[in-house]
Amino acid sequence: MALVGSSVTVSRSLVDAPLFGVQAVRYTAAALLLLALARFARVRILLPRGREWLWLAGIAATGLVLFNVAVVRGVAHAEPAVIAVAVASVPILLGVIGPLLEGRRPSRRVLLAAPVVVAGAVLVEGTGRTDAAGVGWAALALGCEAGFTLLAVPVLRRHGAWGVSLHAVWMGAVMLAVLTVCVEGPGELVSVTPRQWAAVGYLAVMVTAVAFLLWYRTVAAVGSGRAGLLTGIAPLAAAGAGAATGSGVPGTAVWLGLAVVIAGLAAGLRPERTGTPRTDGPPHGRADAASSPADSPADSLVPARGTHAP
Repeated sequence: MALVGSSVTVSRSLVDAPLFGVQAVRYTAAALLLLALARFARVRILLPRGREWLWLAGIAATGLVLFNVAVVRGVAHAEPAVIAVAVASVPILLGVIGPLLEGRRPSRRVLLAAPVVVAGAVLVEGTGRTDAAGVGWAALALGCEAGFTLLAVPVLRRHGAWGVSLHAVWMGAVMLAVLTVCVEGPGELVSVTPRQWAAVGYLAVMVTAVAFLLWYRTVAAVGSGRAGLLTGIAPLAAAGAGAATGSGVPGTAVWLGLAVVIAGLAAGLRPERTGTPRTDGPPHGRADAASSPADSPADSLVPARGTHAP
């Protein structure tokens, strides 16, 4: 989430770049990097099967493609704070819907902490002005950000963080490449400056490949409800990155928001009392489980340690 927050400052240099083209390059590079790292680490990547294709394509379509469109189009009708506040409301959705998808009841502690984290994020970002179209784009951004996590819940058990990240990223790259050809044209990429390509590289490596792996491992380890609270860190990181790059020292409201977010995180993430049944623990056992025992080597793109590629 700190990496995601830092991407706000980096992404400002891409405002004038072709939207679909640079994102297609970003996710293509991230997919190749994830595949190379998986092979190096001998992590087993399984091929999707059945409905898994729909869940993974849904992650790519909402969390990667539509989210970027909603943010870019949204800031044309609303101040950036409006979009940021909408996205910061994700902990509430994840706290309610996530546990239900995982077959558990929502944690009362998470449900109480989520509005606190959201309130702190609002203090950090402010509110901002908007019109009706801006509200619609903000709502779409919120839904897409939630979908990025919720649609992964049904496939995390079999594919693990590596598999979900790699499949979602390459599918997103394909979708964006099609949009590039149909909407913008590949020729627009020649206008991208070296500084903008550097920004794309940072987004591909740190905000996509690294951040995706960390996020999905966290969701698998602690559940989507508790993980959702951590999204409150993103606006704090964005404010810190802005200050570090010359935007000035944050004001009183930002510092107050920082304290509120930390309080919400402390309340929602603290361990359960001994002897109390867990309601927000790991949904599917080990965080790094990449497959079930029934999966055969023939299903994998990257063989596990000690196996051979088909």
